[in-house]
Amino acid sequence: MGYESPMPVQEEVIPFLLGEDNDVIALAQTGTGKTAAFGLPVLQKINVTTYQPQALVLCPTRELCLQIADDLNDYSKYIDSLKVLPVYGGSSIESQIKTLKRGVHVVVATPGRLLDLMNRKTVDLSLVKNVIMDEADEMLNMGFTDSINAILAEVPENRNMLLFSATMPKEIAAITKKYMRNPKEIVIGNKNEGNKNIRDIYYMVRAQDKYLALKRIADFYPNIYGIIFCRTRKETQEIADKLIQDGYNADSLHGELSQAQRDYVMQKFRIKNLQLLVATDVAARGLDVDDLTHVVNYGLPDEVESYTHRRGRTGRAGKTGISISICHVKEKGKIREIERIINKKFEKGEMPTGHAICEKQLFNLVDQIEKVKVNEEEIASLMPQIYRKLEWLDKEDIIKRVVSLEFNRMIDYYKDADEIQQVDERAARGERKERRMHTAEEGYSRFFLNFGKADGLYPNQLIELVNKCVPGKVRIGKIDLRENFSFFEVDENEARRVMDCMNGFEVDGRRISVEPAQGKKGEGDGKGRNGKRSYGRSENGYKGKRHSDRSDRTFRKEERESDRPWKRTAAAREARKKKRF
Repeated sequence: MGYESPMPVQEEVIPFLLGEDNDVIALAQTGTGKTAAFGLPVLQKINVTTYQPQALVLCPTRELCLQIADDLNDYSKYIDSLKVLPVYGGSSIESQIKTLKRGVHVVVATPGRLLDLMNRKTVDLSLVKNVIMDEADEMLNMGFTDSINAILAEVPENRNMLLFSATMPKEIAAITKKYMRNPKEIVIGNKNEGNKNIRDIYYMVRAQDKYLALKRIADFYPNIYGIIFCRTRKETQEIADKLIQDGYNADSLHGELSQAQRDYVMQKFRIKNLQLLVATDVAARGLDVDDLTHVVNYGLPDEVESYTHRRGRTGRAGKTGISISICHVKEKGKIREIERIINKKFEKGEMPTGHAICEKQLFNLVDQIEKVKVNEEEIASLMPQIYRKLEWLDKEDIIKRVVSLEFNRMIDYYKDADEIQQVDERAARGERKERRMHTAEEGYSRFFLNFGKADGLYPNQLIELVNKCVPGKVRIGKIDLRENFSFFEVDENEARRVMDCMNGFEVDGRRISVEPAQGKKGEGDGKGRNGKRSYGRSENGYKGKRHSDRSDRTFRKEERESDRPWKRTAAAREARKKKRF
């Protein structure tokens, strides 16, 4: 299989796992050979004469399940009669039951499907000697804790527990305390540390320029073969559709696709019929794809561990890779946090100009012409006719025409395209210090919303709320979240419709209040629509009633007790923070 010497995680883990009664936690970056580290010693200890599961591998996704099963089958090529069965949702449970009845030695499973088989009494785990949890942190994030508890309750207490992960969040410590006996911790590198073979680059752009920036990055790397990570399924599908419409070899991978669709997309990506795969974090976990050149973060994830997993898709097995993040200025703090955790500084990228992109594409075309393999025998009979057809052109003309044939579309696009203005982070910070009040961008109207961070509101949820309340498409501009309220901008042509539609909705029994935002205190006439005096539009703070069903008497009482009428008791604030939007 091409192994010449063990990778660091294999060198550390394999000798230890060949012993008895050893619980192990191995922390190593994705792509460092973890599957072989636990797979080889586990296979070594299988008794092939007993056709009953002796090793159980739990993993979070179907893709990772299939990848591990394929690797174990490769490792066991010369172990006669050894059977490995992948068990996952989305495939026929009847065929999995038939295979289990015929007898298997190793089960690789997602927790949900395995628990289903256990409830049907079709899988016997009484002889399992080794339980491996791969990507354990992700299984916890996906809500598999109860399923894991139920599965481990059916496994013998004297089994070995092997936990492999790229990161070590606090939740892993809880697993080790509950399920493992004095585990040996093996760390390759530092905990959560990033792969040193990967360059981390960020581009700071305005929110409305993110897709244009993505296109420029894809064009600037003509031979890009990578994954674009998005936060939501909806955003994933939208970005993939836009890229396909603009002529890129792209497709989407997310949880709403059927298993057949996912397999079809992954097969196209593996054989490089696709250059760009747009995916959510969960869908891309454990993808068995080699030689990825780039990972593109279409916005940074909320969790640092997610960024570590994303970037770990490239730069595998000692190769180099590039992790690119397209950010807006409000994500600067996330960059600093990630830098601290992975112990590595980001490079600030300069957005490539149209001229630089065209130059890069042109020389890539020339390289392809130089390196193309010519099948002399196959084309020999056609060449005389081609020579006669082109004999009136000299060499320079032919070269110009070949280049133009492949290149005219891109030249025309960038000839008229405006350059993307990157955000000056220092200027943006200075502007925020100078004035908290933001005026709406040209062509947009700014609104006040009576929900904020204390209600669990985040930008993507605000966008979903607008889409849910307002029929049709609405262009949303800047979003400014405060603790107890928010401001957002929409296309000025849609302003009246957005305000009218959203004010007719409730969230958890609480009415949504959307009103035009004013500037600094004292500006404007303090009146909202229909000339009525409105609440809560001042940029300097929330000046009105927090709940629409609150009585005037209650409001006046609070006003007497505090110069900030919206202030709550400490207990009330904590209760509000715990309540998700």
